[in-house]
Amino acid sequence: MERGARAALLRARDTVGAYLGLTKTRIIEQLLVVTVPAMFLAERGVPSVWLICATLLGGAGSAASAHALNCVADADIDAVMKRTARRPLAKGRVPTRHALVFGLVLGAVSALWLALTTNLLAAGLSVAAIAFYVLVYTMLLKRRTSQNIVWGGAAGCMPVVIGWAAVTGTVEWPALVMFGVIFFWTPPHFWALAMRYREDYAAAGVPMLPVVATAEQVSRRIVIYSWVMAAWTLLLVPATSWVYAAVAVLGGAYFVLRAQLMHRAVVRGVDVQPMRLFHLSNMYLCVLFAGIAVDAAIGLPLLFS
Repeated sequence: MERGARAALLRARDTVGAYLGLTKTRIIEQLLVVTVPAMFLAERGVPSVWLICATLLGGAGSAASAHALNCVADADIDAVMKRTARRPLAKGRVPTRHALVFGLVLGAVSALWLALTTNLLAAGLSVAAIAFYVLVYTMLLKRRTSQNIVWGGAAGCMPVVIGWAAVTGTVEWPALVMFGVIFFWTPPHFWALAMRYREDYAAAGVPMLPVVATAEQVSRRIVIYSWVMAAWTLLLVPATSWVYAAVAVLGGAYFVLRAQLMHRAVVRGVDVQPMRLFHLSNMYLCVLFAGIAVDAAIGLPLLFS
């Protein structure tokens, strides 16, 4: 009896772990990191704890749905790439049909939750984000163009807009500026990762930029997008105080410097470790949006009020 119960418990744990693996929880954490600061800025203070929790839960469910459906669509290439070969569908730990139903149900439930606890606009935006990520990025762009992550990355920008909408019931210009920050941040972030796993993407037939362009061309575009991203962050200054302005200027300058140093190393033929810029990009985004949250929470006068 004890052995049977233990075996059943292990099977249940493995099943739960496999379904959690479909949701790509690490990426969800990153998406939620930008949602809360957007809500703080929309409130120009600290929103209610209930609203924050409700929005985060709905946003997590929405992101989990998109990722699960992405795993269904990309199961064939995930099995080829070393970086993704351990994903549940690639290893056959979850039946494809079950994963599809799981993703669709998650999307429906998360949208219903947001509609009931926040507002219809936030719920509608969550559905749009899922559809864009799965239908436009995964199924249309990813395997057809090296610009896949540029335009497809727009889905990853939606959490800030959803967070803003959950607080205000509208989408105003600061939300669009934050959307743009993540939009221009995504190519340097993802291309650095793709440089590291270039052979993986090539083997899977996915035309990520590092597969179809030289390392010098890729690093040059990373520098260009880094400059645009750093400049774009300054558009949010009129809605903030000197706290955010200082974080944006110093953080953006450092990120651009690191991107340029990597490009210089590529041009000189020096060994490059693009994952350093990848990890820096994660830290940069967290610090930048933490600056937004702190700025809004302490309520200093607007810089250009």
